[in-house]
Amino acid sequence: MLFRDQIDFVRQHVKRNRMRVFTTILATTMGCAFLIVLASIAFGLQESLKNDILSDSAVTKIEVYGNDEKGIDQKAVKAIPNVQALVETTQFNEPLTANVKLENRSGSGEMVFTNFKEQQKAKIKLSAGTYPTKADEIIVGYNLGQNLLTKKEEQSAKEEGKKEEKNNKGYQHSLLGKTISLSFTLENEKHTKVRQYKIVGIGEKPSKEWAMDTSIQISDAMKSNILNDYNGIADKKVQEKDFYNVSYNAYATDMEAVKSVLKKLKAMNLSVYSVTEQLDQLNVFFLALKVGLIFVGTIAVLIASIGIFNTMTMAVTERTREIGVMKAIGAGPKLIQRLFIMESAYIGVLGTVIAIIISYIISFLANLALPKILDAVLSDGGIEEAGIRFSTIPWELVVIASLISIGVAVLSGWRPARKATKIDVIQALHQE
Repeated sequence: MLFRDQIDFVRQHVKRNRMRVFTTILATTMGCAFLIVLASIAFGLQESLKNDILSDSAVTKIEVYGNDEKGIDQKAVKAIPNVQALVETTQFNEPLTANVKLENRSGSGEMVFTNFKEQQKAKIKLSAGTYPTKADEIIVGYNLGQNLLTKKEEQSAKEEGKKEEKNNKGYQHSLLGKTISLSFTLENEKHTKVRQYKIVGIGEKPSKEWAMDTSIQISDAMKSNILNDYNGIADKKVQEKDFYNVSYNAYATDMEAVKSVLKKLKAMNLSVYSVTEQLDQLNVFFLALKVGLIFVGTIAVLIASIGIFNTMTMAVTERTREIGVMKAIGAGPKLIQRLFIMESAYIGVLGTVIAIIISYIISFLANLALPKILDAVLSDGGIEEAGIRFSTIPWELVVIASLISIGVAVLSGWRPARKATKIDVIQALHQE
């Protein structure tokens, strides 16, 4: 019997029992769709968290911490293969408030001392402007202007009780090229010397709408001057090592090089942190979650396979005489077994295809509707703006679900097919 004739044979028997086959396909569809949609939750949440982590930090950035008083051997770290740059960042240990003034506006910002040459090597992007070349040139955070208020705006914010809600106020124009005045207020309420700085660069826009970057990046060449300003009015003079807190960020050439750099840094007895390590831990967690959800979904497919088994068993019983005739005219056991397995595979394939289509529709609707529903129900909201995907169906999940669904369908039809091959020809021909 040709393969085309075998397919026609299967189709004829499917048409003969349309309602029974339809309900069996429906059960297979529901089981497979349940598996895909359930597992897609893990894929969707993993993708959302991964994108969230990668948006907050540079993928090639590695935080480096010394484990003893000797600190970090910067030359040794820079000598590590695939280390593109080592950026030293300095902040105050003392509780100082940075006072910022621009024209008739004032506000505050977080002052950071850094090495701009190393930042350029690390290829840290700016939203506008260039890196400073002089000691009195600075880079400011993307949102610093929103933090600069006139006295009227500041008073209005206090009256409204919205001191932190300044998104629609502040300096609305570009700060690029502007000159600002900076000083510090000590705990004894004395003010340090006012210094002028020219803004030549603006930091990147924060990836999240609610994030505010009001940093002020100054060349590390100014550290000694700021310390002298502090000691000039402080009740007690301090040393630089007690005044500043230094941290280091190493930047690898690319994401693939991060693991090798991490290994070298750990071998130097340094503590490190990289977003890639967090991603590795995240991947392990979600791998276990995916396996668990696929296992639960497979149970639904196995339940649906009971319907296939019953349908194929009834098909064998109803076609006993037909099987006897086929054997009498020379059909072998393998051909008879193949015909019934093809019929069960037909049910599995058709149910799986329909399940995949339905799963993508459910996934699309879930990602469209759930954020809006949760925003309406939750008082804080922000789910829709966060861009969380509740369901993602990658091709790997489709392949896994298809193999499970079709495989279970074939296995369900294998036992009845084996039974069909053992039917006695004489008894089958005598059956009415």
